[in-house]
Amino acid sequence: MTNTAQSDIDLVKRVQKGDKKAFDPLVIKYQQRIANLISRFIRDQDEVLDVTQEAFIKAYRALPNFRGDSQFYTWLYRVAINTAKNHLATLSRRPPQGDIEAEIAEQMDMGTRLKEQETPERLAEEADLKAVILEAVDQLPEELKTALTLREIDGLSYDEIAEAMDCPIGTVRSRIFRAREAVDKAIKPLMGHDE
Repeated sequence: MTNTAQSDIDLVKRVQKGDKKAFDPLVIKYQQRIANLISRFIRDQDEVLDVTQEAFIKAYRALPNFRGDSQFYTWLYRVAINTAKNHLATLSRRPPQGDIEAEIAEQMDMGTRLKEQETPERLAEEADLKAVILEAVDQLPEELKTALTLREIDGLSYDEIAEAMDCPIGTVRSRIFRAREAVDKAIKPLMGHDE
C-alpha cells in the first residue's frame, strides 16, 4: 500500500473512531478531483459544486461501512459517480457525453500528433480525427465507454477500475480492449489504413 493510501486509511480510521476533523484533509485532498469527475456529467458549475458537496456528505455518512477492501479514493470515486447519476436522474437528465469524449479525443490525438507546423490542412485533419473519435466513443455501449474513460482519462489501474465498476478484472480488460478496437477501427480510414 502506498504512503498516500495508508494515510487515507489512517484518516478514515480516525473518523470512524469519532474524530470528525480527520475527514477535512480528505476533503481538501480530493475535492478538486471529485469536482472534475462530476463536471463530466454536469455542466453547470454551481450544480457541480453542490453535487460535489453532496458526494462528500454521503461519503462521510457511509464511512462507518468503509472496510478498507479498496483504496479510499476508489471508494469515494464510486460514491461520487452514483451521486452525480442520482442527481441527473432526479432532474430526468442524461449525463452529457461531450466532455468525456473530448478528453479522450485529446489524449488519443496527442499520442498521434506529429511535430509539425500547424497548417490549415493539418488543423483540418486533426479536426476530422477528433470528430471521428468523438463519434466512435459516443456510440460505445455505456460499460465500454466508462471503462475506457476510467483508464485513459482518470488513469486508474485495472484493479481500481474493477472495483469502481464492480466487476472482475478480466471483464475490465475485455471492455477496454473492445473500446480501443472500436475507436481504432473508426479512425483507420483517416490514417490511410482503409480496409
